[in-house]
Amino acid sequence: MNLKEVLDSEDLTFSEKIISIKQEEPRSIKRAGEIAVVKVDLAAGQDGTAPLAIKIFEEIGGERVWNPSNILLVLDHTYPSSSAEISNLHKIVRDFSRKHNVRLVEGSIIHQVILEDYAVPGMLIVGADSHTTTHGSVGAFATGIGSTELAAVMLGGKIWFKVPSTIRVYLDGYLPKGVYSKDVALHFIGQIGADGANYKSIEWRGEVTSKLSISSRAVLCNMSVETGAKNAVVEYDVVTESYLKEVGRSPMVVVKSGRKAEVEDELHIDCSRLDPQVAVPHRVDNVKSVREVEGTPIDQAFIGSCTNGRLEDLIEAAKVLRGRRVKDGVRLIVTPASRRVYSEALKLGILEVLFEAGAIITNPTCGACVGTHLGVLGEGEVAISSSNRNFVGRMGHPKSKVYLASPATVAASAIEGVITDPRKFL
Repeated sequence: MNLKEVLDSEDLTFSEKIISIKQEEPRSIKRAGEIAVVKVDLAAGQDGTAPLAIKIFEEIGGERVWNPSNILLVLDHTYPSSSAEISNLHKIVRDFSRKHNVRLVEGSIIHQVILEDYAVPGMLIVGADSHTTTHGSVGAFATGIGSTELAAVMLGGKIWFKVPSTIRVYLDGYLPKGVYSKDVALHFIGQIGADGANYKSIEWRGEVTSKLSISSRAVLCNMSVETGAKNAVVEYDVVTESYLKEVGRSPMVVVKSGRKAEVEDELHIDCSRLDPQVAVPHRVDNVKSVREVEGTPIDQAFIGSCTNGRLEDLIEAAKVLRGRRVKDGVRLIVTPASRRVYSEALKLGILEVLFEAGAIITNPTCGACVGTHLGVLGEGEVAISSSNRNFVGRMGHPKSKVYLASPATVAASAIEGVITDPRKFL
């Protein structure tokens, strides 16, 4: 089959189509469960994973990277450095990027950088970070890989995959006041479980999905990996088209799942029946309505991360916090996802609203989310966070606790000093 026949096929899923197209040596259609060696369009690594990839690259005799323009390195997980040891890791990445003429970005979160500067429909993106699934939000096939795999990709520009089977998730109805894509994602994870989509491709569909912004779609695709998904996608539509015009990019190829394609499962979520959701320690799939945990005291509230540190997230938080104050004894930490988001929020006066409410505004970094700096929890402390994971010790001390929620719920909780339904402030 030629390219047009693959794209027009009604009996192939998104993942079957794109992997068939990206094969190193196209021969036949690749179906779910089959193995394919594919050509990579973008490979990325961050300061937590790239140093090991660089070490392996050099150990296997790598003298030149396959294509400097298709590799991105980012310093974000502990930026600026919090120790001499971290500084040495940063130096490894800086030296490698200079030697091989690879783009290096410092001080913006890797997934936001890719969304802002690279991702387009039809790309095949791999990143040494599990939340690389984020970029399915613009119709790309995007997945996380290990450091060893990143080293091999930097050398040869290709990788092998088993084609994932597909789960279609339809978001029906509408989003009620105070309910956001983060709440939908948490509800879905709670419903299907932390291993409910292991090595599956999730196709997000339905009336609600079609109305979501790219930033909100990014939340769905980002959080999909918390079910074990290999990748997640929202297919190209008018929202994608408008976004690409805004950022000045064009699709590589528009890939859409066939109507008659064989899928493993189809799920429907009636969003109009949802309350704000909260994931309770210490599992992302331990999800409850905010009403079930309302009143739980907190020490820290965090708004940021690759999940919910974009401009629209800060705007929603500011709506809740405008004219109000963070409760005494509670730390509200706000971390924009990139320097661009920081700049836009500054120009719009959003950061001023958050600052006047008592928030601590940090530089863009993953620090609080991964518990390395700028928001590390102490023993026994409780946080409510707009990030994506609440495992034991995720944000600091192993005896701390993390609850996950939308930026609006986090902001409302910061005002009250206890987990709070945001709808009372909207």
